Amino acid sequence: MYKVGIITTSDKGARGEREDKSARVIREIVESEGWEVVNYQVIPDDFSIIKETLIQFSDQEKLNLVFTTGGTGMAPRDNTPEATKTIIEREVPGLPEVMRAESLKITPRAMLSRAVSGIRHQTLIINLPGSPKGVQECLEVIMQALPHGMELLLGRGGDCAR
Repeated sequence: MYKVGIITTSDKGARGEREDKSARVIREIVESEGWEVVNYQVIPDDFSIIKETLIQFSDQEKLNLVFTTGGTGMAPRDNTPEATKTIIEREVPGLPEVMRAESLKITPRAMLSRAVSGIRHQTLIINLPGSPKGVQECLEVIMQALPHGMELLLGRGGDCAR
């Protein structure tokens, strides 16, 4: 079982003006895998707050996986990828690459995503879109690879050579 954190970046959500449906989708999917959501926060699209929350989830709480939802587009307040990039030690580019590639089969808007993914210490951080539909589609694509990746990250995985 993995300890999971969910961060929704949304100015309106943080002010209580918008219901957070995307985090609910993330929670349903990860809990169906037997993983435990131990922290969930809705925060504004503020670079410093996003960065501080990611550091809190990885360094203090030592969560295994952190999913962000929202803030990956091209709007001026979409700061999630930049905040993520400043705190990760190693990128995991394949995850957002495959999410964009598969999402492009559904909508041309997928090419506008600036989502990133990376590792900080023993925490994997994955930026997801802000829409529930986008979250569902992206997680369906990457969930099959995450257990193996997490086992390797946490030092539990065996030899990958065949």
